[in-house]
Amino acid sequence: MIKFGTGGWRAIIGDEFTKANIQRLSQGLAAKMKHEGVDGEGIVMGYDRRFLSKEAMHWAAEIFAAQNIKVYIINHSEPTPLVMFYVEKHQLHYGMMVTASHNPAIYNGIKIFTYGGRDADEIQTQEIETYIGQVCDEDIIAMDYDMGVEKGLIIDIRPRNEYLDNIIKEIDMNAIRERGLRIVLDPMYGVSETSLKTILLTARCEVETIHERHDTLFGGKLPAPNVDTLRPLQNFVTDKHFDLGIATDGDADRIGIIDDTGRFLHPNDILVVLYYYLVKYRGWHGPAVRNIATTHMLDRIAAKYGEKCYEVPVGFKYISSKMIETNAILGGESSGGLTVRGHIHGKDGIYAAALLVEMLAVTGKKLSEIMDGIREEFGQIHMEERDYKFTPEKKYEIYNRILVDKELPALPYDVDKISYLDGCKIYFKNGGWVIARFSGTEPLLRIFCEMGQPEDAANVCRIFEQFLNI
Repeated sequence: MIKFGTGGWRAIIGDEFTKANIQRLSQGLAAKMKHEGVDGEGIVMGYDRRFLSKEAMHWAAEIFAAQNIKVYIINHSEPTPLVMFYVEKHQLHYGMMVTASHNPAIYNGIKIFTYGGRDADEIQTQEIETYIGQVCDEDIIAMDYDMGVEKGLIIDIRPRNEYLDNIIKEIDMNAIRERGLRIVLDPMYGVSETSLKTILLTARCEVETIHERHDTLFGGKLPAPNVDTLRPLQNFVTDKHFDLGIATDGDADRIGIIDDTGRFLHPNDILVVLYYYLVKYRGWHGPAVRNIATTHMLDRIAAKYGEKCYEVPVGFKYISSKMIETNAILGGESSGGLTVRGHIHGKDGIYAAALLVEMLAVTGKKLSEIMDGIREEFGQIHMEERDYKFTPEKKYEIYNRILVDKELPALPYDVDKISYLDGCKIYFKNGGWVIARFSGTEPLLRIFCEMGQPEDAANVCRIFEQFLNI
């Protein structure tokens, strides 16, 4: 069964991520497009640097071409947000990106985008799964790739400049030019280098890059910009006295930041500092949107400026939908994805990086100074994050205990309320919280806790561990 999680369909290469399943998924989506009467406008496809990504895109294109649906191919590895931008800009109903984002190298997958350049929501993915389930082996018909090109059904496009021009238009490039910043990039062997370097060099920044080569094993590390994977970037920033270190995940929709002192900025801090910048320095008005496992510091800043922060389930489709509904300034998640009003309706690490560089230029401050000022004004919150693997039997046990029987551990803090919007989240009267939920992209149980003191957050996680026997 092909199942879509919070970040599309992801599977282990050679297990479920196979040519047969890619063709089955494509056949189902093609049938959906025909049923909806949007097959005449075609579909755009892109891919990242993972093993089999380009081949998988070609296998998918052959299915659509056989159904007489034009396929606009970005025949070079590019960032996921570029594909989302193209869907929105050219008013297509569907786009496809072959990527498993920040998952381990043994995974690959497919993200589906819908009208407006949005991640396919739960209703859409359920419908796609239904169409896929109706596909029989004899229904799967492919056209030879070269024949598709010859017939004008597979069309090579190069939309990178259009995408970059759109970002450059939204960023204060003149302010950046005047600052003369020194920046080091870590694309984590992924697809962001060309796009980021083009923007930063156009703004006269001095730019160095590490981990830029094509490596489908991502240097033997997880292609996720976190505190453990960005140690080489930290060393580069401090050893060579750079103003900023910027990292992106494998498909460049998430961002990781190292400040001028070599300190890793948690994705929560990135959301906080950008929202603060947009309301204080750009003078924007509007709420923020965060998922249920993201920092409540955003709520504090929103309240200070007379705004509201909305909470939604995990999955960027929920963030983008709530942003449209509330005209929010910024929406994001604690895993490093964010977007800003007026840009695309999905995560974009390229745009987020450019906006952070603008912030340094406009404020004239170092990133460490800005963050220290925010902590002094709004206080500090500490987040503890823990992941746990499980057997199918253990998952069944945990699921039933916390989500069916709604059992709770004995916690040493007064409980304000409990939410089952996405997993089990306990809100404490002291402003802290803890959530236990199953990942929608990997076979993991995740526990997040945010408290005023780091030892309190760690203690709550330990109590949950003992309670669930994990």
